[in-house]
Amino acid sequence: MKKISRKLQPIALWLSLHDTSPTVKAEKRAVYCHNSFPFLKWNFRDLVFAPNIVLFALFSKFFYRVNIHQNDFVIVQQEWFRTAFIKLFNLNRTQIIVSPPDVGTSVKQNDSLEIPSAEHNGIYTFIYPAIADSHKNFECICRAAELLWKKGVRNFRVLLTIKGDENRYAKWLYANWGKDIPTIEFLGYLDRSTLFSFYEKAQSLIFASKVETWGLPITEFSAFKKPMLLADLPYARETAQGADMVVFFDVNSPDILANYMQELIEGNTTSVHSLDKLPLQEPYAVGWPSLFSILLS
Repeated sequence: MKKISRKLQPIALWLSLHDTSPTVKAEKRAVYCHNSFPFLKWNFRDLVFAPNIVLFALFSKFFYRVNIHQNDFVIVQQEWFRTAFIKLFNLNRTQIIVSPPDVGTSVKQNDSLEIPSAEHNGIYTFIYPAIADSHKNFECICRAAELLWKKGVRNFRVLLTIKGDENRYAKWLYANWGKDIPTIEFLGYLDRSTLFSFYEKAQSLIFASKVETWGLPITEFSAFKKPMLLADLPYARETAQGADMVVFFDVNSPDILANYMQELIEGNTTSVHSLDKLPLQEPYAVGWPSLFSILLS
């Protein structure tokens, strides 16, 4: 990149969009940091099913560290990420810009899609949209559904947007819960329009990921103003700000999640609460135009 930057002179701004800070010649330099794996509390299962993710968790903070102090600005998506970077790399708060994604929460939905809803069949529907990575923590939801099934709670279903054959982790999930627990449905990948149709018909979102820089489905589903069962982690608490109906659960406690699920299935919303929308702290930017106005000022 250094050779390329010399050929492109003069450069007013070099913005590295993927975490690392190359040595380049430019009037201003910035790096966009959106890899949250340094903050993943991984376990043995992650090591078995996704050793590459464990390696990311162990070493990505060192990749971040290389040349990071040569940047004029470091861009992150959330306030908790800024605070963590200040502690990790001894950065000046004023050089870290919090720039949350400018997310659209509407889409033309697939009206022809037949998705039974609770109003029609008495089944309470939860949905967890995520890809088949081990840190997405599908097993917590599957175990919670299994606990409810064994208790005799049958009037619910959990929709997962994985097929069960994507990788070793997905195959393990399907082998353990894809056949014996009828309330768990493996849907496979859903395009955006179809996913929003499922959002519309579902009664609740579950989001159990152990680490994220944002948690996009939380933002998407909050627009429907329906209950959300969310991982009790900093990313989820910040993403869910301003949401009307939220419950947080320990990502390592499927029994707690099962209890919250049962409450919602039975129509009990005493655990559900709203969250205040806290103001962003300077420097911050919402959307690319706002961000570039800071980078180029």
